[in-house]
Order: sequence, then structure tokens, then C-alpha cells
Amino acid sequence: MKQTSEPQADIAVVGLAVMGQNLILNMNDHGFTVVAFNRTVSKVDDFLSGEAKGTNVIGAHSIEDMVAALKHPRRVMLMVKAGDPVDQMIEHILPHLETGDIIIDGGNSLFTDTMRRMEYVESKGLLYVGTGVSGGEDGARHGPSIMPGGSPAAWPYIKDIFQGIAAKVDDGTPCCDWVGQGGAGHYVKMVHNGIEYGDMQLIGEAYQLMEAYLGLEADDIASVFSGWNKGELDSFLVQITADILAFKDIDGKPLVDKILDTAGQKGTGKWTVISSAELGQPVSLISEAVYARCISALKEQRIAAAKVLAGPANRPKPDNPEVFIGHLRQALYASKIASYAQGYMLLHAAAEEYGWDLDYGRVAQMWRGGCIIRSRFLGNITDAFDSNPELTNLLLDPFFAKAVEDGQDSWRTVVSTAVQAGVPAPAMGSALAFYDAYRSDRLPANLLQAQRDYFGAHTYERVDKARGEFFHTDWTGHGGKTSSTSYNA
Repeated sequence: MKQTSEPQADIAVVGLAVMGQNLILNMNDHGFTVVAFNRTVSKVDDFLSGEAKGTNVIGAHSIEDMVAALKHPRRVMLMVKAGDPVDQMIEHILPHLETGDIIIDGGNSLFTDTMRRMEYVESKGLLYVGTGVSGGEDGARHGPSIMPGGSPAAWPYIKDIFQGIAAKVDDGTPCCDWVGQGGAGHYVKMVHNGIEYGDMQLIGEAYQLMEAYLGLEADDIASVFSGWNKGELDSFLVQITADILAFKDIDGKPLVDKILDTAGQKGTGKWTVISSAELGQPVSLISEAVYARCISALKEQRIAAAKVLAGPANRPKPDNPEVFIGHLRQALYASKIASYAQGYMLLHAAAEEYGWDLDYGRVAQMWRGGCIIRSRFLGNITDAFDSNPELTNLLLDPFFAKAVEDGQDSWRTVVSTAVQAGVPAPAMGSALAFYDAYRSDRLPANLLQAQRDYFGAHTYERVDKARGEFFHTDWTGHGGKTSSTSYNA
């Protein structure tokens, strides 16, 4: 362990799980001096004698030692479990810091917690940053996508470190930039994770259709995904899907076939869905992806139900697997476009609600490298917002509008086939329903409003009157003229 009497560390990282360790090593590789601390101090010694051996990483056995090693303004990055542990660590560290020092939360914190913590820390005279970090352990080690937000005054003091260690796109642009004040960074990371849920579910549905409907083996499906990864679906998740399907267990059989079909989740997808409901945004595909994980967890119930609940009596047979696989590729691409359109609708609504000045093209640029949803596709999103910064929906961009138009016949073929074959495709189906609803200039909400007015006097607007003028009808003849103002359902 290095000892020093003069501050020489650029930043401290608290928390030595795999993400914390790999970020420290990444910072060290880029010439930054890091002090490492963990509440279980034996992990500090293990790290310095193991993965960090031979580096310039400084170890600290106490918060006092950690702070003493830091240059001014002191920068302390927390890589601890989201929730109470973050609040507890802030309380432990605050007494040792001074005005202008910076606390950074690099975990998957709920954005409203980040807003609360920023206000609290700033009230003590310090600065606070909540930053999304995406890319898993490999990204943390070799270049993640980093999405910082919080106290704007902190950005000049962390910019060189964060942009230095972040992934870079082909022209060298770092996949990191200031997102906005308050909880903006963690919100963008939350939406990233929600979109990740959607991408994974869409890929899973394509996989199940090839397996359950076409009857393909894992090796054959791996070849399909490998081929898709050379075109418009080129992405990290499609690439690793091909790798996973081709991977063999020790007996030479596909390992994926031996994995129990119950999915876990850590909450960011659920947070995205909750926020979308609060902001009135139809993020239906991500919602279906979250609920698909929920129903996967009902394994015992599904086993029992499979014995008593029948599927379609006249299940269609695939005539030409190659043709259907072509339709499936188009359906996956169109659904992905709809999913990102929904995600960006949510970002727009949140920016308006919380006063964030989000650069939507730059958000896509931050996601192009290092993160889990990195893909060729994100470059097209950057281009869309670069050409029209006022774009309200990705589906209205000429590139994406044409892509969906070109693929919608295949999209409809796949969704209808899945329904007729009894193979669940909730994400693809909800994406198509969203597309059809969004392109409809008339929906049955007129009847819904009449129903609401009938039973609850909730009023309605008329097509032959100005917007904002509301009416109530006594539908039964024994109601009244008084309308409801108590709630808006």
C-alpha cells in the first residue's frame, strides 16, 4: 500500500465490487491516480495485492485516510448498492469534506433519490453528481457509457476523468457528456435500462418463434443471429445472443437449453414503467418486457397451467422457414424502432416536467459505445436529431418512417403468426399496436369519454368546438347538470 503525506489522488472510489474495481483500473490506465476504499477494509488489501498490484492505486483503511489523499476539490465516487447504502455512505463522508468538494453516485439510483441527495449535499456547501454507468464489468474496465447529471458546477472537475475512461465512437468522441442538472443523468440511465429490457425481450421473442414455431436448434438460431448482426440489427445484444446460443456445456449440448426460464430484474425497468405512467407516456413495449419477466417467474404455475390450458387447435405450419426468418428480422427491426420512439417520448416528457435541457442526439451518441444497448442503429438516431433538433417522435423522421413502412408487412405477418401459433410475442405485438394507434387520427377514446361522463360526469370535448371547452350530458334523463372535478382518470 502506498503511503503519502501530500494529496496526490485525483479521485476516490468507494466500493470494491467488480464495477468499482474495474473503474479504478480503467482510471489508472488513463493516467489518473485513484484512492480505493471499502468499508470492509480487508478488501482494499486484497485488491492492492491482487488486481491492482503494480498500479498507482492508493489504498485507504479509513475515510480520513481516503480524504487526506485527495487533491482539491476532493472527488469521491460511490460504487455501492443503490438505496439506503448510498445515503449512509454520504453521511459517513460528509463530515470529512469541505465546501466545493464533490460526491458522485455511480450506482443505479432512482432519479428522485438523486434529486433529493443533490439538494441535501448542496445545502452543506458541496456538489453532487448522480451518474449512470453502463457496460457491465467489461465496459467499466475498458470503456463504459457514462451519463452524469446533478450539480452543473461539478462537471468541469470530473469531465477529463469521465471522458477519458469512457468508450469512444469511431471518430474518437467519448460516450460521455453532461446530461443535465438534478436527476437527469440517472433518469437517462433508467430509460437506457428500460430500453435494454425491451431489446432483450424482443430478441427473446424472435428466439422463441424460431425454436417453438420453426423447430430450429440452438446452433441454427445462433447462425441466424450472427447473420443479423452484419446488417441493420448490428448490436451488442444480438452479438452476445449468437455467442450464447452457440456455447456448449461440458457434455457438448447447448448450455442455453439447460438454463431455467425464470428471469430476474433489479428494478430499473419497473422504474421506467412507473415514470411513464406518472408522465402519461405510452411506453407499452418496455411495460410488456417487465411483465414478461414477471410471468417467467411463475414457473410452477406455468408448468401446472401447461397441463390444463389448451393452445390453438389449428396451429399453422411454417411453409418456408427462410422466408419467415426474413419476416422475423424485419419485425424485430420495426419493433426496435417503436421501442426507441417510446423511450424518447418519455425523455421528452421528463425533460419538460423537470426542466432538463436534454440533447437527444447526444444521448444517442453516449449510447453508441460501451453500454449494453450499443448498436449501429443509434447512429441513425443521432442523425435524426442532428437534422431536426425539434423532432417530436422518431417515427416521424424520414429514415425511420421509411424503415417501418418497408417492414410493416413482415411485422404484421410475424405478430399474426405468433398469435395463431400460440407463441407469446407481447413486445412485438404491443409495439405494432402502438404504431397503429399513433398513426390513427381517430381512436375509440370518444366512446371512453362518453362512458366516463355517463357514470361519473367527467365531461368531454367536442370535435365541433374549440379545444379546452368541456361539456356534460345528462345521459339518463335523471342525472344532473353538475360535472365532476374531483379527479381525471
